[in-house]
Amino acid sequence: MTMRQARDKYFAENGFGEDGGYSDTWVDFKLGPVPFPFPNLPARVRAVKIHDLHHILTGYDTNTTGEFEISAWEVGAGCRDYAAAWVLNLGGTAGGFLVAPKRTFRAFVRGRRTQSLYDRPLESVLDRTVADMRADTKADAPPASATASDVALFAVSTTVGLAIGGLFIVVGAVLAPIALAAGLVRKKAAAPA
Repeated sequence: MTMRQARDKYFAENGFGEDGGYSDTWVDFKLGPVPFPFPNLPARVRAVKIHDLHHILTGYDTNTTGEFEISAWEVGAGCRDYAAAWVLNLGGTAGGFLVAPKRTFRAFVRGRRTQSLYDRPLESVLDRTVADMRADTKADAPPASATASDVALFAVSTTVGLAIGGLFIVVGAVLAPIALAAGLVRKKAAAPA
């Protein structure tokens, strides 16, 4: 199966729509069952096109814990020049540290031993097979033991992520009423007349 075929299947299985929601104006970040709508900015779309492929390569789920794991994996593997990916993933790594610390740390260590797709042309990746890409990125490698540098980098990443998370909470508290109103307007507009 090609990465493109696997991505289409991933979109269908997760209810993301034909294009994965890339063209949506707003997207919901769900913390458990609670949706938090936010604008689907071009920087996020650029990053999520790769992020979705990482879910396919690693097998991490799209539930809350799986998103924390993939965040830590991406931080460990590196997000290159994708600023939105760094910000979102550092926050996710910190969230994972608070909710599922062992799984999040294990994913971070795995990421440190593998290569992300953030430095590869998207179209060329989509035409390759999943098995080939897993081997090429070392995503299929057996788990490795953590080193002292893994622990130190995870501590730094988590600390930065907690700071980012704190900032999101402050900004979110200010913007929450606006985001909730926007979500209600979207829901009402989508409802049949």
